[in-house]
Amino acid sequence: MTKNRRGFFCQQCGYETAKWAGRCPSCQEWNTLVEELVVPASRTNRREKGASRPVALDDIDGSVLSRYLTGSSEMDRVLGGGLVPGSLVLLGGDPGIGKSTMMLQVAHHLSRTYGTVLYVSGEESIFQIKMRSERLGLSSEKLLILGESNLEAVEAQIKMLKPLLVVIDSIQTSYRPEIPMSPGSLGQVRESTAFLAQAARDHHTAIWLVGHVTKEGSLAGPRMLEHMVDVVLYFEGDKQYSFRLLRGSKNRFGSTNETGMFDMTEQGMIDIANPSEWLLLERPNSAVGSVVIPVMEGSRPVLIEVQALVASAGFGQPRRSVTGADYNRVSLILAVLEKKVGLMIGSHDVFVNIVGGVRTSEPAADLGIAAALVSSFRNVAVADKLVMLGEIGLTGEVRSVNQIGPRLREASRLGYTNSVIPRGNLKNLESSHQDKTTGVVRLEEALEAVLGGCF
Repeated sequence: MTKNRRGFFCQQCGYETAKWAGRCPSCQEWNTLVEELVVPASRTNRREKGASRPVALDDIDGSVLSRYLTGSSEMDRVLGGGLVPGSLVLLGGDPGIGKSTMMLQVAHHLSRTYGTVLYVSGEESIFQIKMRSERLGLSSEKLLILGESNLEAVEAQIKMLKPLLVVIDSIQTSYRPEIPMSPGSLGQVRESTAFLAQAARDHHTAIWLVGHVTKEGSLAGPRMLEHMVDVVLYFEGDKQYSFRLLRGSKNRFGSTNETGMFDMTEQGMIDIANPSEWLLLERPNSAVGSVVIPVMEGSRPVLIEVQALVASAGFGQPRRSVTGADYNRVSLILAVLEKKVGLMIGSHDVFVNIVGGVRTSEPAADLGIAAALVSSFRNVAVADKLVMLGEIGLTGEVRSVNQIGPRLREASRLGYTNSVIPRGNLKNLESSHQDKTTGVVRLEEALEAVLGGCF
């Protein structure tokens, strides 16, 4: 009988080796090899040899892949049209961001619409889940709650109940009893995920895993975990705001360019069908240092408000505070404004904020951020019904951006009639937008267009 042995596993690329090294021989990353117990394949393989048989492509029944609608149009958008039976989905996010709340809502809708759903909780007791369901106003006889971390016991319930969906909350607390490692360890998480992936295909049951996120923003556990599942979703948002963003970083059944937007309320996660209007609802008129920018969230254009405040430095070293935008790009914009435009902002305190808890690192937001900074510095407001977008180069030029049409159509839909864009985008512009659009080549031209001679 083959015994267990000790080995080393790379958290970045999954490379395995018998000897430890400071640098992974495969991905060349430092300090990524972690010791783990290597279990022989005969103990982890759940199928007997010869159990599978090849099937002709034309004989495969594609109708079994009809999707389940989750009850949330935003969730369905990110999944590619709904939940696919037999798929393995991984949902990650910071603690308290709303993962369990969203999963309970999805499980409730599917149980009321399609059939039995099994919710397996290894972190919370069944009474805590009951309290959350009462707060959200959820009730269903076909939504079954199981407080269990042993995956052997979970699979026994799957065989008996034959649910259409199983929620594992969370994968870090689940374990396989034959693996002599603690729950949450690299080897245990990897083997548990492989076990559940095979169970999803064997029983044609969709399984949804909830995963924790590390301080660096990646899913806790080996990076290989993302390669073992069919769909990887990330829940993002600032805990100080109710706005939540759902992104897909991997999807074998649809596009990864879609994003879902939610408002976290006392009644649970509510879809935001019109995010631009929601984000600009409280924008003040004729506000100094405020500019509206059309950014792309996946394939969806969204209007966001950037606010800037430039004030005299009260104590020696000027402060730089950036919330929601890329700090390095804001530093670049400040340097270009001082070197190429001649505005001495370097000795002032600078604060930049994307309103509503939204985050963007898109270079297309450069021009709007620059205009907001100059507006605050000169104490002159930018026109209310105007949007700006464009990437700023190190020499002060304004470069073209992609998907200019959808951005301006979204702005026009919300009543923003004027726009300042890179001149290179004018040739691809629809005729309906050309009359009220100003094309610029240099940053100075853009500031002149929106602030006149005040900059």
